[in-house]
Amino acid sequence: MMEAAAVLHLIRSRRSIRRYEERPVPAEILWELLEAARWAPSAHNRQPWRFAVLVDAQRKRTLAEAMGERLRRDLLADGLPAGEVERQVTRSVARISQAPAAIVAFLSMADMDQYPDERRQFLERTMAVQSVALAVQNMLLLAHAHGLGACWMCAPLFCPEVVRGVLNVPADWEAQALVTLGYPAETRVKERSPLTDMVRWY
Repeated sequence: MMEAAAVLHLIRSRRSIRRYEERPVPAEILWELLEAARWAPSAHNRQPWRFAVLVDAQRKRTLAEAMGERLRRDLLADGLPAGEVERQVTRSVARISQAPAAIVAFLSMADMDQYPDERRQFLERTMAVQSVALAVQNMLLLAHAHGLGACWMCAPLFCPEVVRGVLNVPADWEAQALVTLGYPAETRVKERSPLTDMVRWY
């Protein structure tokens, strides 16, 4: 059994990695990441997560460019200078399309409870969102244990219909995040705020 200190080291040493070597991620490792996600805790044990795995270069680029076009429209509507808009769009497209693999995490409310009032339905959806996030965290930690770099991108939240259209997933799959994966071509170091700033004991 893995010692607690080793688990804590794994958690503390993981970082968001955005640049990768060109070598592919073995399919068996990708399946292991999905298996780790499957064993995350979830509200009512309904397991509301769904996943799309992208390893095909053209499919990754098609998705990245479609998302980039939506980003371009949003940023131009915000009034950003055209040069800055293109810089951000180019960076986003490159991060997705140049990663050896990517996993899009979706939320499905199909098996969650349904309530007649808005308050409880909102809370039920929040529980489902939290469940998907827990599944993605499992993936990130196991990816790190395998020596992979990974980066959680929230971009699909801003264009779920674009993601659904490009990947042709079922209508109830709502895009939540995109995780890029590959063998690291960079090293990142970043600290966390001290616990004393964010914890109260009672």
